Parts: sequence; structure tokens; C-alpha cells
Amino acid sequence: MAEVKKISAFQMTLMKLLMTPFSRWQARRYLKSGGTRGVQFAGRDVCVVTTRGARSGKTRHIPLMYVPYLEGEGVLLVASLGGAPRHPTWYYNLVANPDISVQVRERSLSLRAREASAEEKAAVWPTCCEHYPDYQLYQDRTARDIPVFLCEPRDV
Repeated sequence: MAEVKKISAFQMTLMKLLMTPFSRWQARRYLKSGGTRGVQFAGRDVCVVTTRGARSGKTRHIPLMYVPYLEGEGVLLVASLGGAPRHPTWYYNLVANPDISVQVRERSLSLRAREASAEEKAAVWPTCCEHYPDYQLYQDRTARDIPVFLCEPRDV
């Protein structure tokens, strides 16, 4: 088996420069259309997570691939960042502000995100990789343990 190539700091910076404007555009398109446009990326379903910035407190809309959870009443979010050596920025937002809104196509869900324990991650990881097989490649590409968030309904 070939060795998995790690992402360099330069590649990570380049990836962020390219993806940030695209992500903002996709989130605006998704939300403005009520969840009928911009609902896929690379052939995979995307949701838009609305959270508050960990440091700024500003509202953030982040388009993310997701895995349906709890029979569609929740979602699993994988903080892979393509196997980069650092967590994505949204990881810190969810840790600091776990009450989130998630737009899944035309549905808006009020959820609470929590990082899966090692046991919980082991239980859901195969399902995550079934929905998006590259997650395993990303895990193999980085020394960090890629976090998975269990996003479950909250009382509003």
C-alpha cells in the first residue's frame, strides 16, 4: 500500500485561500434558496451550520458535508479539513458555542453539538466513511485524531 501524503502548511494555506470565498458563496446560495441550491459538493450532500464565532461572537454560516443521524433529526459533522494537521476553524466555534442551527435542504434543525467520545466515534466512524469514503484517507493523512460531532435536537 502506498504511503499517504501529508498536507504541508503551504498546501493548507492555499486550500483555505481557495475554499473560504467559495464556502461563503455556497452558504449564501444555500440559505437564500431555502435549501434548494448548493446542496451538494463533490457529489455529496451538504448542510449549512449556523454558529457563533468562538472569539468574535459573530454569526457564521458554514457549508459542511454531513451524515444523517438519529433518523434525520440530527447530523454527524466530521472536522476533517481534508486531513490537515489542524482542526478547522468551525471546530472551535462548536466547542465554544454548541447550540447551532443546521439547514438540511429545506429543513432547519435546532441542534446541540458535542464532540464524540472515543467510543462514540468508533461506533459512528464506519457510517461516516460509508457516506464519504475520503474521511478515512483524511484520517490516515494526519497525526491528529479527527473529531466527530454528534449534533442532537435541543429544546428551544
